[in-house]
Amino acid sequence: MNKPNILLITSDQQHWNTIGAFNKEIHTPNLDRLVKEGTTFNRAYCPNPTCTPSRASMITGMYPSQHGAWTLGTKLLEDRHTVGEDFQQAGYRTSLVGKAHFQPLRSAEGYPSLESYPVLQDLDFWRSFNGPFYGFEHIEITRNHTNEAHVGQHYALWMEEKGCSNWRDYFLPPTGNMDRSITYKWPIPEEYHYNTWIAERTNDQLEQYAKKGESFFHWASFFDPHPEYLVPEPWDSMYDPDLLTIPSIVPGEHDQNPPHFGMTQEENPDFSAWSETGEGIHGYRSHHYYEYGERKRLTDYDKKKLVGVYYGMVSMMDKYIGRILDKLDELDIADNTIVVFTTDHGHFFGQHGLQAKGGFHYEDLLKLPFIVRYPGQVPANSTSEAIQSLVDLAPTFLSFCDLPIPSAMTGVDQKDVWRGTKFSARDHAICEFRHEPTTIHQKTYVDARYKITVYYNQTYGELFDLQEDPKELRNLWNDPASAGLKSQLLLKYIWAELGKESLAMPRITGA
Repeated sequence: MNKPNILLITSDQQHWNTIGAFNKEIHTPNLDRLVKEGTTFNRAYCPNPTCTPSRASMITGMYPSQHGAWTLGTKLLEDRHTVGEDFQQAGYRTSLVGKAHFQPLRSAEGYPSLESYPVLQDLDFWRSFNGPFYGFEHIEITRNHTNEAHVGQHYALWMEEKGCSNWRDYFLPPTGNMDRSITYKWPIPEEYHYNTWIAERTNDQLEQYAKKGESFFHWASFFDPHPEYLVPEPWDSMYDPDLLTIPSIVPGEHDQNPPHFGMTQEENPDFSAWSETGEGIHGYRSHHYYEYGERKRLTDYDKKKLVGVYYGMVSMMDKYIGRILDKLDELDIADNTIVVFTTDHGHFFGQHGLQAKGGFHYEDLLKLPFIVRYPGQVPANSTSEAIQSLVDLAPTFLSFCDLPIPSAMTGVDQKDVWRGTKFSARDHAICEFRHEPTTIHQKTYVDARYKITVYYNQTYGELFDLQEDPKELRNLWNDPASAGLKSQLLLKYIWAELGKESLAMPRITGA
């Protein structure tokens, strides 16, 4: 048998509990199919709860504090080694269709970005550029979530090729002319939605590889259900909000938390003390309002409707994931293809009174949906509590393909865990959030039962017992009875930090 193909399918900002096999309020038949045919890992974590750092970790096998793309608005420097380079050296074809977000929306001296204005909308440039890009020899990308003005690149070209000459009508100014007041129902026809584009272009790549008998590493990178909450009909009305469980804050739950938690529930909180770069700080705002688009207060109707639309976005994406899975079957390569479905980080839609994301390391934001299918190698219809991290993807992919794992990769090889022959490969995960150089800099250590979060230059923090308090309502950081536990976990966190340092080479002599 040839070395296995790798198909990585990701969503964007998807809450871990949005798969129909485990949540009967949502309909995801194709993800359910993966659940039935593979292993679902219930304890998978992101290394950072924002896009660029987490996505860079997927392809480098390193933590954001190591690969350097430490927050939104930074870039993964081009000299960083990526797993696509290893696959290419081994004769694999490598490609990415959809969202990259390895670079920011603006270039600066010494830090050029192909994902920035004005180049992202220079369609003549993108007609002749498909890579190389961070180890992917072929890319087709765009930068917009739903109707954002950042639309362009290969997606805009595809819409034009499909005859959608008025594509600007479905996107916001200054790129387009869509009315900013439109919410929930996106008027773009489904045939021109980026889900359709990603599935179609992914399947074209798969056909090319199968026709030539080439092994591949392909990333199908979807944009949904990242807000703004917009989806074409009929998906916008697929769910009756009155029939859904709508999360909400528990009175008093932030009383023992660091100050920025409670401030999110104020009408006009002042977070200026946390601002260093002036480039905006995700989540540090009043969560009574939308984060995306125009400032608008969330009504009781909105709090329910946005959940329904969020679920609709997941269900629509599921349809197009199904088209990709069907293509593997059609090409008769499913049995030799490792399929991993996951997301870059989680999402709040009312949990703890929060919306979207930010410096709040609850399970809702850090924990991920995570499914692995590899027929005959990974147990089918199975679940596992083994802790996973997105930094483990690159070394594990290489291990399955019998390729050497670079010493710089600090993720762990999960191959035997995925195959079900080993209970676990790690006893903890570390999640980082450094959104400003010093004022917003925190790290979380989570193990089988406990979670502890520390803040740079601060004496406050969080400690949760996930077994006794799975909803994370009782912060034990200042609890006198938990002082011994806190000391133990702080020591384990320090050990974990020391343990994730890379060794460039083995020691080969005494001096």
